[in-house]
Amino acid sequence: MTEPEVRRLLRQMKEWDSETAFHQFYNMTYDRLFRIAYYYVHRDEWAQEIVLDVFLKLWNQRDTLPEIRSIEDYCFVLVKNASLNYLEKESRYEKNIEYDIPEDLNKTATPEEEFISEELFARYVKALDRLPERCREVFIRIREEKQSYAEVASALDISVKTVDAQLQKTTKKLKDVIMNWEEI
Repeated sequence: MTEPEVRRLLRQMKEWDSETAFHQFYNMTYDRLFRIAYYYVHRDEWAQEIVLDVFLKLWNQRDTLPEIRSIEDYCFVLVKNASLNYLEKESRYEKNIEYDIPEDLNKTATPEEEFISEELFARYVKALDRLPERCREVFIRIREEKQSYAEVASALDISVKTVDAQLQKTTKKLKDVIMNWEEI
């Protein structure tokens, strides 16, 4: 997601009520916002619902979006807050059903710990978006979707050694980007 391209789409959404621009913005950002929601709720269907609600909110706010300094950070906060609200709502209405709610929500963390955790996760998401598409795909399939090297190799029509090499390369790049954040 490049800043000038996003700014152009936001202006078109505001000035022309362009559904085409909104659709392009949606296609450009959906995967990333889904990963953020999934990080918090750990359920595909919940994450999808949250992200769709956020996009509805963005469409309704299209007149003010171009004035937002960092749309990337704004979307991150919207998805994070919507995810936490969703978890709270689900736990309130479904107390008798045990959900796979992240343990972090049950712990009482200091504000500093919460900020560091959220900042690190935001860095991770941004760093992941800056990776080449194939490296990102291999990394997500193995680390987030828990697929085996053989499954990834078969799905992407590459060798297991290539999967291993790309995963090592991606892990090193992510570590470098996260540790040297000032350079981004």
